[in-house]
Amino acid sequence: MSQRSSVAELAASLRSELDRYSPGEKLPSSRALVERFRASPVTVSRALAALVAEGLVVTRPGAGAFRAQPRQADAALGQRGDTSWQEVSLSADASADHVPRSVDASGVTATLDVPPPGVLELNGGYLPPGLQPEKALAAALARAGRRPGAWGRPPVEGVEELRGWFAREIGGPAGAVAAGEVLITAGGQSAITTALRALAPPGAAVLVESPTYPGMLAAARASGLRPVPVPVDAGGVRPGLLAQAFRASGARVFVCQPLFQNPTGAVLAPDRRRDVLRAAREAGAFVVEDDFARNLAHEDAGPLPPPLRAEDPDGVVVHIRSLTKITSPSLRVGALAARGPALERLRAIQVVDSFFVPRPLQEAALELVGAPAWSRHLRTVAAELRTRRALMLTALASEAPALRLDHVPRGGYHLWLRLPDGTDEAALTAAALRAGVAVAPGRPYFAAEPPAPYLRVTFAPAAAEGDIVEGVRRLGSACAEVLPHG
Repeated sequence: MSQRSSVAELAASLRSELDRYSPGEKLPSSRALVERFRASPVTVSRALAALVAEGLVVTRPGAGAFRAQPRQADAALGQRGDTSWQEVSLSADASADHVPRSVDASGVTATLDVPPPGVLELNGGYLPPGLQPEKALAAALARAGRRPGAWGRPPVEGVEELRGWFAREIGGPAGAVAAGEVLITAGGQSAITTALRALAPPGAAVLVESPTYPGMLAAARASGLRPVPVPVDAGGVRPGLLAQAFRASGARVFVCQPLFQNPTGAVLAPDRRRDVLRAAREAGAFVVEDDFARNLAHEDAGPLPPPLRAEDPDGVVVHIRSLTKITSPSLRVGALAARGPALERLRAIQVVDSFFVPRPLQEAALELVGAPAWSRHLRTVAAELRTRRALMLTALASEAPALRLDHVPRGGYHLWLRLPDGTDEAALTAAALRAGVAVAPGRPYFAAEPPAPYLRVTFAPAAAEGDIVEGVRRLGSACAEVLPHG
């Protein structure tokens, strides 16, 4: 049993027994709880801390833990008040372009929420604990904490050594990116938001791939921008349609994922790369390159194309890279690479928003990527993702043959499934959840009306390989219930 689940179970047991004690009465000592539940002192301490955070228990140094005094309901005190006025304030929009101020984060939270107990996760966006380099991360964090100055204020642009590492990763052997052109960010999502706010004024159009990552759409709308979709096929974004979209919308920013695009898994075709950059240059626009899956190539992916940023000397491309997807959801360390005045704008926006990324986190990232365990971790994940992809493909062909896959990606960890015409995505995802598996409907991945119903399933978050097969089996039973003529 994992430490995390042990803590949760012990906290649940203690919570259920609190009624045995009067408010203010002392609970059994930590030593007594260790002996009774046969748990480690660390597990007991964390379980009590969870109850303290819930306001159910209070601790007194040297005295122990006590049941907290019950909190009176706000309604009984007549202090709930009337918040209906907020609907007017939050909806009022004085801007000339009347860009909606509401933000729909459901497409993002669907990949962040922990599924209910017993539900298999085929919709998450991170590696499972068993594939995260937890030992290497712990060792890196311990070493980082002992570095001279590790707890001091870092440069606002980021620790120089880490900026240099990202520069080499992005620019390649030719040294196309210098350390001075890199800003350290709090992960990829933060970098996307910073780039959008820095490069496009409120109310402006921003071109996006269709379909695309819901977190990017949410970030654009939260920044007061209008996402304009440009269709993607197996070869990535279509340059002709991109050029037309620039002319029609007046947009000065295009956000794309040229490598293992989310959700389609497409890789921008070699003959399209120059055309995409040319279309942006002719429009006087930036290309924001979200290279989120560079370290998620499968074992059979073959040589990867270089980033667009490595082929761009003129500052058209603003590149985003992150360590989060390949390590842990909590290692929120990424980078923005840009050139010219745009770099100064990006730097200013980041400083205003968050000052800087905490230095211990930067130092830990530097320790991690410099350790021998780093290359071993990359190889392990590459092999495991290939195995998991094959398992899911086999299971889909057997258990849910009505779901069509037009492109098999060799990177990332998601499959983009075309549903039969007339399928109700919401009904299917709800039926899947009742069957015990969480999957993602396609609608949140489109900036406008979707051309067809889709489903995104992921093969990385499952705790074990067997959960992938069982999850697809449960999805198949949902399909039999919901799909037209199913």
